[in-house]
Amino acid sequence: MPLAVNMLNIKGLEGLDRHAPVVMLNLMRFHARSRDGDGSGWDAYLRYSAITVPMIKARGGTLLWTGEAKAVALGPQPGNDWDFVALVHYPTVAAFLDMMTSEAYEREADPHRVNGCAEHVIIATSEAYSKFKMK
Repeated sequence: MPLAVNMLNIKGLEGLDRHAPVVMLNLMRFHARSRDGDGSGWDAYLRYSAITVPMIKARGGTLLWTGEAKAVALGPQPGNDWDFVALVHYPTVAAFLDMMTSEAYEREADPHRVNGCAEHVIIATSEAYSKFKMK
């Protein structure tokens, strides 16, 4: 699995307002065993989280919610067997990009993500473009 910076969809993110708040939906599927042999994929992801959560907070971000992905409620089930879900708020798209492209992220955090995750998808949703409001 390539490092995160090589997987970033810069073109897609450029379509968002770089200065608007953004929420990232993270979908993760873990390796049974960490690729570095140090425990499970979940163990490697916990090491990743211990490093990235302070990086997120340093950029004004917040971990909104995390939890196990229990079941597909709607849509195709094959290929959608995720292990874990996280919602992360960043004050701007630029703050997210700053973290993901930082040398510290690439050197200290991303190797644990690569060791732990068989697949990791992040979907960006900009609050500025929310068309539906719950009353």
